[in-house]
Amino acid sequence: MNNSRSMPLSPHIAIYRWPLSMTLSILHRISGVVLYSGALGLVYWLVALAEGPNAFATAGWFFHSWIGQVFLCLWSLAFFYHLLTGIRHLAWDSGWGFERRAYYFSGWLVVLGTVGLTAATWIFGWLIVGGVL
Repeated sequence: MNNSRSMPLSPHIAIYRWPLSMTLSILHRISGVVLYSGALGLVYWLVALAEGPNAFATAGWFFHSWIGQVFLCLWSLAFFYHLLTGIRHLAWDSGWGFERRAYYFSGWLVVLGTVGLTAATWIFGWLIVGGVL
């Protein structure tokens, strides 16, 4: 008879530490899903452009609304995160970055770079261009 109480838990939840690599891996997959939904938004915008001025005005209204701006901001955040994580993976493919220090440094560089590039894009869009669209 197999008694599950006598079997140890490995790793035990009291001593387990959530690693940065697992967080970044999960976020990489989530960013791929967000990029896919952003591609659907791009298709909607292009179809509205092909449909004519009324449909295009409706699409423009949506993307200029607060929910459209949140959608675009999350999409740009996912884009930059996925891009920088992909560059990190290319570095790994070339054999660089497997040392513990370089591994954590590149992980935090991805996080800070994502936030910085997203913020710079939106600040540029609002202040210089006068709007993202």
